[in-house]
Amino acid sequence: MKIGPSLHRIGNDIVAVYLVDTPGGVTVIDAGMAGQWKELTAELAAMGRSLDDVRGVVLTHGDSDHIGFAERLRRDHGVPVYVHEADAARARGEVSTKPGWGHVKLGATTRFLWYAITKNGLRTTPLAAVVEVHDGDVLELPGAPRVISMPGHSPGSIAIHVPVADAVFVGDALTTLHVLTGADGPQPAPFTDDPDTAIASLRRLQDLDVTWVLPGHGTPWNGGVEEAVRRVRRAAAASGS
Repeated sequence: MKIGPSLHRIGNDIVAVYLVDTPGGVTVIDAGMAGQWKELTAELAAMGRSLDDVRGVVLTHGDSDHIGFAERLRRDHGVPVYVHEADAARARGEVSTKPGWGHVKLGATTRFLWYAITKNGLRTTPLAAVVEVHDGDVLELPGAPRVISMPGHSPGSIAIHVPVADAVFVGDALTTLHVLTGADGPQPAPFTDDPDTAIASLRRLQDLDVTWVLPGHGTPWNGGVEEAVRRVRRAAAASGS
C-alpha cells in the first residue's frame, strides 16, 4: 500500500512493515513476520522494484514480530540489518524477556495469535549478524534514516526519522492498535519491558515536524506527533501504567 510519494506499507494493522523508496534504492523498516515475505516481493514489484533494490533493513527493536524475514534478506540477498546495540543480542536470539500481557480480550488476542500462526510468526529465524547502531546515527541508506533512542519497550528500542518520507517510524514505542484488547488510537504498546521508561522516552519525539507517525501495529497516524504523544500519556495515566 502506498502511503506517500516515498512511503509504502505491507502487512496490516496487526503487524506492519514499511518501505522507503528513493532513487537510490529501498530501505525496509522492520521485517514483520516471516510469512510476510510474499507481500514484500509483491509490493516491491508494484513499485517497479525488486529485492536487488533493497539496501538495508532497520529494526525498531529486536522482538520476533519485527525481525521476521530479516535474516532471509541478509543471508540470501546480502542485505545488512541494523539494530540498536542494546537490542542486538535480542535480535540474534541470544536473550529474551517475558513481559506481562496485562489486560486482554479474547477476540483481539485470538486474532493476533491466529495472524502470527498464519504468517509463521511463531517460528522466527534470529539474525546471524547485525550492524549495531546508536542514538543520533544517520545511516547511509536510502532516505538517510536517523536513529532516535527510545528505551522502554525494550532496552534498544528506537524511532527512525526519515525526512524524505515525512515520517517517524516508532515500532512499539507506542501503538495505535492494542493487539491484545483491540483498542485503537495512540496508546502504550503491550509486551513492554519498562512501561515508565517507555512513556518518558516519548519526549524525544515531540520536536519532530512530520506528517506520519508509523507504529509497528495499528493504523498510520497523521494527527500530529504532539497529539499522538498526548494521547499515549493520557491512556497510560488512565490505565495506571
